[in-house]
Amino acid sequence: MLKMKELIWEPSEERKKQTNMFKFINYINDRRDKDFKDYDHLYDWSIKNIPEFWESLWDFMDIKYSKIYDQVLVNGDRMPGAKWFVGAELNFAENLLRYRDDRPALIFKGETTDTLRISYAELYDMVARLAKSLREMGIKKGDRVVGFMPNLPETIVAMLAATSIGALWSSCSPDFGVKGMLDRFSQIEPRIIFTTSGYSYNGKVFNPLDRFLNIMHDLPSLEKVVVVPFIEKEPDISAVQNAVLYGDFISKDNDLNIEFEQLPFEHPLYIMYSSGTTGLPKCMVQSAGGILVQQMKELMLHTDVKREDKIFYFTTCGWMMWNWLTSALSLGATIILFDGSPFYPDPGVLFKLAEDVGMTIFGTSARYISAISKEGLKPSEAYDLQELKALLSTGSPLTADGFEYVYHDIKSDICLSSISGGSDINGCFAGGNPMGPVHVGELQCRTLAMKVEAFDEDGRPVKEKKGELVCAAPLLMLWG
Repeated sequence: MLKMKELIWEPSEERKKQTNMFKFINYINDRRDKDFKDYDHLYDWSIKNIPEFWESLWDFMDIKYSKIYDQVLVNGDRMPGAKWFVGAELNFAENLLRYRDDRPALIFKGETTDTLRISYAELYDMVARLAKSLREMGIKKGDRVVGFMPNLPETIVAMLAATSIGALWSSCSPDFGVKGMLDRFSQIEPRIIFTTSGYSYNGKVFNPLDRFLNIMHDLPSLEKVVVVPFIEKEPDISAVQNAVLYGDFISKDNDLNIEFEQLPFEHPLYIMYSSGTTGLPKCMVQSAGGILVQQMKELMLHTDVKREDKIFYFTTCGWMMWNWLTSALSLGATIILFDGSPFYPDPGVLFKLAEDVGMTIFGTSARYISAISKEGLKPSEAYDLQELKALLSTGSPLTADGFEYVYHDIKSDICLSSISGGSDINGCFAGGNPMGPVHVGELQCRTLAMKVEAFDEDGRPVKEKKGELVCAAPLLMLWG
């Protein structure tokens, strides 16, 4: 049995030099006249030179903008009150749609569907057509557009179309139930909702429309219900007030160009929610610029996502990992979407998907890893996982047994990154380091420019003891 903190894996020198993190270290060395050799030196510099770090990262990641910033950070000693990339104007969706070629943008697999592939060119066309329809309806910047959707390609299309206009996007998955959805959406007064005619989970079919008959009464701000056919191709929507099928709503025009609204860095993008364990879920508004730059940092550097990667996270549209995953489009990678039970028709369904599509990055929860271990699943024996280079785990701490299971029964040569963050920042305080070792029971690193510490009851940083997680220096604000 492995011991806590025991070294279980380390990348080769050749593998380290192929990472985006290695390239960024060399970039900082050249641009800032440094001589950093490893992640620890880079991290230490990033938390002591926060504006310089973010300025360097902005250039390294090639953020698309229409107006450059005047200052990286103003009032950095205030919380709240700090302002980031003051004067910059950009569009979140434009950065995610920078690639418009024939390489795959999305791969989708549902419980009862064949695998569907959508290229970057096709994705841009779909977003352009839907954005035109939203504009014709009168949707404008600042409006709220919401999804009560399974993890379908159309969900990503709707988010990108809305944010291209400057509207705010918010979503939850159908498993929340109508009450859970109304507890969230009733607070933000959406003008339009995207939903589906049905979805499948664990072999059973569910129809959210059955519970939508009074939706206009419950959400009086709603003007339109757009229904995406999924399980049932020609659903009867006549009983739902102001409902229209997705195919009838989206523009039929071809060769459209998207008019990306150019907006301040702090313009709101997403509305996320707290768990709702103490009353109604609390709304958390997060900025377009903050989400873009933070999530690109975590995906490019801490997850080592490249154009050729195929990245997957087992998530619904109600978990922040869905929002996080979609930002991989900004790097030109292929996003793999799955909707359904991870144990139907058998516990190996996700690894079968990984084999079939050549998955390179597999994201999931510690709970899932524990569950398949108890099932006795041995993916390394049953599936071809030669393309898989990284496995991400979050949601709860991964146990020592979980670490051992991954390296013994999934793949011995893999970067296992146990990551930790939250919906409030829609990102990670601690994450992966593709250049670093993996120790049993430990998260690999604190993420760049996040001065994360544990404080005791007297507000003093402690080590090897329990404490309250604190980010003790200004972090790139994600909310407007």
